[in-house]
Amino acid sequence: MTGRQVNLVFASAIATGVLLLSVSPASAQQSKGYPNGVPPVPARKAPTPPSGPAPKTPEGKPDFSGVWVVSGKTVLPSDPAYQPGAKKIYEERKAAKGKDDPEAFCLPDGAVRVTDLPYKIVQGPKMIVLLSEGNVHSYRRFFLDGRTQKAALEIEPETRSGISVGKWDGDALVVDTVGFDDKTWLDSTGKPHSEAMHLTERYTRPDLGHLNVQITIEDEKALTKPYTFNRVFTLAPGWELQEYVCQAVLDGLEPAPTTPLN
Repeated sequence: MTGRQVNLVFASAIATGVLLLSVSPASAQQSKGYPNGVPPVPARKAPTPPSGPAPKTPEGKPDFSGVWVVSGKTVLPSDPAYQPGAKKIYEERKAAKGKDDPEAFCLPDGAVRVTDLPYKIVQGPKMIVLLSEGNVHSYRRFFLDGRTQKAALEIEPETRSGISVGKWDGDALVVDTVGFDDKTWLDSTGKPHSEAMHLTERYTRPDLGHLNVQITIEDEKALTKPYTFNRVFTLAPGWELQEYVCQAVLDGLEPAPTTPLN
């Protein structure tokens, strides 16, 4: 057997092994009746958040650093005011019961959707990074170095999480995000958005144990008016992000194409 033949056999064995590892467990999970064929990930119970004043950075700004867990439900508190085209997409996704949920295919959740698993904030004077334990260990960067979104979009014109620039408004961090594609869902129920989505978040830390985020979604192609809601995160002292392996459901290999909102 030549070296080329050995390489071909080796590559074939690897491909077969990967296929078996990827497809067989998903099929077994589907037989157990899990939504999308994916078993739920048991969530760790967050400890009681500590009390005390919010810490400050050496620069005198609120320090958001730490591991945080979403309080309450992860879905949006209500339905946004959708235009007819977006509402149709939303109703179709609900009727399909999440069959094309991007998260089931190990695709990033984007900037709005959250999970029950912890998040970690790493804060510096020029950038804040938000790391996710769940989904695909995705991350977001909040640039605080004075760059404009126009300059940032020339480097990355379109992403699932968008391009975020931040500025301080007193003790509040205001994060402005644009540059989205339309491939993510706003939550697990299938709420859509278009590539025109404009996200404004206002982060405040009222005390040691809590992080408040006010979120406003504007989308001229999907919504009839802006949609604003609030999220609260609680601090999980002593926690660290753990390894999380996302296993895609390979039924058709990828979700159906997104219907564009024209």
